[in-house]
Amino acid sequence: MKKLLLLLLASCCSPYTYPSDAIIVVANTPDKSIHLNRQQIRNLFMGGVIPYNLKAIALPSNNQTRVLFNTKVVGLTESRVQSYWAQMRFTGRKKQPKLIENELSMLNYLIENQGAVGYLPANTKLPKSLTVLYTSP
Repeated sequence: MKKLLLLLLASCCSPYTYPSDAIIVVANTPDKSIHLNRQQIRNLFMGGVIPYNLKAIALPSNNQTRVLFNTKVVGLTESRVQSYWAQMRFTGRKKQPKLIENELSMLNYLIENQGAVGYLPANTKLPKSLTVLYTSP
């Protein structure tokens, strides 16, 4: 019982903050008026067509932000997304988004590459040069 109480107390007083489970989809685009709905975001990240010249980038499959993005925005589990891309690679029909190693690298990539679109935790501080296209509930 003492161990449980100490564990509970330690977790409440931890100096670490945990990321929000809300996700933002962010783009480096000169058109600040672009806002996409969930279906358009899903199309963009699953290799579909949208009416803007944007290129999706993604985090690796073991990243928690990616898992949240896939479940909350794309609407598929990570295993279903990987299965989909394996099939697309095999048939040569679509190309998977470029993989970026972590959230900080993604933010830097977005800043440096016009037309790039990625996803980040909603509590990420963004420079004014980036545009939020979508925020998950």
